[in-house]
Amino acid sequence: MTSQRRRRGEGRREQIIDQALGSFAENGYHNSSIAEIATRCGLSQPGLLHYFPNKAALLAAVLDYRDRLDYDRLGLNRQLSGTEALRQLAQLVEHNMHVPGLVQLFTVVTSEAVTSDHPARDWVVNRYRMLETYLAGALDGGVTDGTFRSDIDTRTVARQISAMMDGLQLQWLLDPEHVDMAKLFRAYIDDLTTRLST
Repeated sequence: MTSQRRRRGEGRREQIIDQALGSFAENGYHNSSIAEIATRCGLSQPGLLHYFPNKAALLAAVLDYRDRLDYDRLGLNRQLSGTEALRQLAQLVEHNMHVPGLVQLFTVVTSEAVTSDHPARDWVVNRYRMLETYLAGALDGGVTDGTFRSDIDTRTVARQISAMMDGLQLQWLLDPEHVDMAKLFRAYIDDLTTRLST
């Protein structure tokens, strides 16, 4: 395959992922169809299936794309600790206000994945576990360096932070004119930092 054809193929895959992201965010996984996503891309259904063999494979690619974005923004390639990690989370929430489609995708897919047969269930469960481990490690780092109290149950606090993020995202998606997600989350992080500090 020539490099030009490879680039064209990669560009087409990116277009399909982008259109699938929009469809899954707007309609949910079960109510999105390969035919509709193909139409959005100007492709036939067999043309789309040349790049992704089925809808579950396409969803996996969309979720992988979203993961890569969060991985880069959250700095998961290095373990932040203490207040630095909490400030980074607040910046991520602020950034998310500029990408409502990604936030909507996460919220819709996460809600749908409570059913045992949903193809994203394992991704959602593993994502929450990964985030808990990362946040607990960040809080443990704050305990170790003396920034945070030593009596903290870091795993519990990590789950609470995650729940606050998800809850605010849902409220913001439902009522963006009245819910300033970034401001509310930053206030929560400021309060939490005060409560955790020695």
